[in-house]
Amino acid sequence: MSDARPTREWFARYLRLLGVPPRRPNREALFELTTAHLTRIPFENVSKLYYRRTAGLRGVPDPERFLDGVARYHFGGTCYANAFYLNQLLAHLGYDVTLCGADMSAPDVHIVNIVTLDGRPYLVDVGYAAPFLRPLPLDLADDQEIAWGRERYVLKPRDGAGRPRLELHRDGGLRHAYLVNPAPRRIEEFATVIAGSFADHATFMRALLIARFWPTRSVTLRNLTLIEAEGADFSVRPIPGPDDLPRVIEEQFQIPADLARQALDGVALTEEP
Repeated sequence: MSDARPTREWFARYLRLLGVPPRRPNREALFELTTAHLTRIPFENVSKLYYRRTAGLRGVPDPERFLDGVARYHFGGTCYANAFYLNQLLAHLGYDVTLCGADMSAPDVHIVNIVTLDGRPYLVDVGYAAPFLRPLPLDLADDQEIAWGRERYVLKPRDGAGRPRLELHRDGGLRHAYLVNPAPRRIEEFATVIAGSFADHATFMRALLIARFWPTRSVTLRNLTLIEAEGADFSVRPIPGPDDLPRVIEEQFQIPADLARQALDGVALTEEP
């Protein structure tokens, strides 16, 4: 993990890239920040592949590299970068924010933020390639559902240990889920998991996933399939082959084709992202 720490100027640049002014912590400002992050900074693993290939990176990009990627190349990141740096920004702005691990196929392989505001806890997840444009309250007794194109997300109430469960249903079936561990964590505690995510056998070394959201629509690229959603409507378009991906990535996500080509060179796309 990098020893570099964000500066005051870095936080100011972050807010400029998000297009939001610094404001005191309140519900409206938190919602604005969450929406801005989802709509300005995509979930994508092109940068993960690119930085591993060109810089030997095996961890979260340092603060400057992260924001330079956003500003110059329309990069974002996976959960480790996106959730961690939003955590740092929220803490800088004065929010009561906790970085938490979440269990998927293995313990603590996903990270999220829990923000407590006016006594209410909210799940803020900008690293799941999902349309969580608003923080999700965690103190409700009933399921919360977000329907988006072909997908349906269900946030279950917290269990007896205070752990909420988030489910992803696609085409009528449960496809994925995670269970949040609410204990406060430091990013250094995930160093082994993060390093493992750069291993040759890891999912995002053998798959491609880019998701960009707007208030009412989204575009997602999963390996060789492009999915566009707006409301309940969606379209699925196959990409002819790997050689077409750099062009599609630049057209749909403004990530430069030459960088995408370098990142994807030799990637077999054998994993389901």
